[in-house]
Amino acid sequence: MPYVKEAKLKPIGYVKRASKHEDVEDGSLVSRIVIDGKLTRALEGIEDFSHIFIVFYMHQVLKEETRILKVHPRGRKDLPLLGVFATRTAFRPNPIGLTLVELLERKGNVLTVRGLDAYDGTPVLDLKPFNHRDMAVDAKVPEWHKKLEEKP
Repeated sequence: MPYVKEAKLKPIGYVKRASKHEDVEDGSLVSRIVIDGKLTRALEGIEDFSHIFIVFYMHQVLKEETRILKVHPRGRKDLPLLGVFATRTAFRPNPIGLTLVELLERKGNVLTVRGLDAYDGTPVLDLKPFNHRDMAVDAKVPEWHKKLEEKP
């Protein structure tokens, strides 16, 4: 069987934020995810989880930015130039985002979450509940990554 050469995805919903210009990396921000009403039944039981993964399409990334293969993490020249797959940059061949968020509430087809680093209007592709298998006991990160929390 040949490899799939192209995949087409349809959003299941969209991110709604109070402001289009909030700092999306502020983990305390609250957002709403409005799921297509036809998919409301697919949400049944999700409210029993404290955290869920949001898979989204970073629609504001420009086409030419998807050709970038190496970056300094968060644009910091004091950190090494790395391949995009070794970073969390939006500049990647397929600008897909993945964020673990706290699920605060579900009302019908609307989820209220904390910690989503996506802009207002961002298309949501999928939701996955977090569970104990998503934790890595012996996870490690390189030294440069630890510097991301420090001021340059």
